[in-house]
Amino acid sequence: MGELVGELVGELVGETRGGDEVDDLVAGWRVERPDLDTEPLQVFSRVSRLAKHLDVLRRRAFAAHGLEPWGFDVLSALRRQGPPYQLSPGALLPATLVTSGTMTNRIDRLAEAGLVDRLPDPADKRGVLVRLTADGAAAADAALADLLARERDLLAGLERGQRSTLAGLLRGLLAPFDAERAPSR
Repeated sequence: MGELVGELVGELVGETRGGDEVDDLVAGWRVERPDLDTEPLQVFSRVSRLAKHLDVLRRRAFAAHGLEPWGFDVLSALRRQGPPYQLSPGALLPATLVTSGTMTNRIDRLAEAGLVDRLPDPADKRGVLVRLTADGAAAADAALADLLARERDLLAGLERGQRSTLAGLLRGLLAPFDAERAPSR
């Protein structure tokens, strides 16, 4: 893991040994297509590379607790609700960005593992609520603590102000996508 963290921190703080793969990629395109502005590649190729590394880091953190990333997403959505740690399957959809059929499959698998329970919805005779079990809460809490430790290590090469600036810049890039997902009023 140390090698992965070191590579990610290097990419975040811009420490390279005379450039990185993205610099090489951009240089190649500048030669072959000097008519195009390649500046977006400087950002988004690095974001893409970072996303791939982060996916590996997250999968390892969750696997250490017997979870897949999708399982952590569902459990953490329930855990963040506070007591009694339950939501309808439909309310889980926006937090996990999946279809209702996919959500049903995920709930089935988590219920089989004893991490969630299905309960009748007292407000809707045909509906159900998904409630986090004690084992599910413990798995979510442990996986979150592990994930945060790994992510904190990743960010250790950045000062507090740099982390705040980076978070703000990324928030700005994500805002249009979040606006597309927001429910219409």
